[in-house]
Amino acid sequence: MSHTVFEISTHGQGLYEFTDEVARWVAGEGPLEAALTLIVQHTSASLLIQENADPDVQVDLKAYFAHLAPPTSDPSMSYLTHTYEGPDDMPAHIKASMLPITLTIPIISGRMALGTWQGLYLFEHRDRAHLRRVVGLLR
Repeated sequence: MSHTVFEISTHGQGLYEFTDEVARWVAGEGPLEAALTLIVQHTSASLLIQENADPDVQVDLKAYFAHLAPPTSDPSMSYLTHTYEGPDDMPAHIKASMLPITLTIPIISGRMALGTWQGLYLFEHRDRAHLRRVVGLLR
C-alpha cells in the first residue's frame, strides 16, 4: 500500500484537472494491479471523472451547478441560514453534498483504467482561491 497528497491551487469556482499528476504518481509506484482511492479533504469541493477533450463540458457543468445552487444573495436562496462565511459558502456545501468527494479507479499494469476522454477533476465550489488537498491511496 502507498499513499500521497495532491495539492491543487484553485482561483475560484470551476473544474481543475489533475489527471497527469495522479498518473505520474501511479506510474512511479511500478507496474501494479491495484485500486486507487481519492478523497478531497474539504466540504466545499468535489471530485469528478469527466470529459477532458472539450472545455465546454467544464463550462457547462459550472453553469449548471451555479444555476442549481446560486449564491445566498440570490432571492431564491433566502431560506438558507448558513451565510456568515459568504454568499458562496452554503451553495458550495450543497454542491459538494450532491457530487462525489471520493473516487475509486482500477489500476491495471501501472496505469489508471480511464476511458479515452476521461480526466480527473477537482470541482471547486467557492469563489475565492484555495489550496485543496486530495489524498490518494493505492491498495
